[in-house]
Amino acid sequence: MTVLSAVNGVIVLEGACPSEDAEILLQHLTSTPSARVDISICESAHTAVIQVLLAFKPRLIGTPPGNSLWRWVHPAVQASGSI
Repeated sequence: MTVLSAVNGVIVLEGACPSEDAEILLQHLTSTPSARVDISICESAHTAVIQVLLAFKPRLIGTPPGNSLWRWVHPAVQASGSI
């Protein structure tokens, strides 16, 4: 599993997140709408996972090293209203 619910209201995306993780992420964000999502160890994410992030607009924390995908996703989520 690459979506982990951690203590302190932080959801961690770890490694390569496949499309199946979108449902898990959706469940976590539905149960804890104010959760932050830590992307610092996320290597890649299926577009379904990114769509959940764009829909819920959680605060993203961390910066995955050398991952150009997040250079596009992070600003899009921020521009959608996340602080």
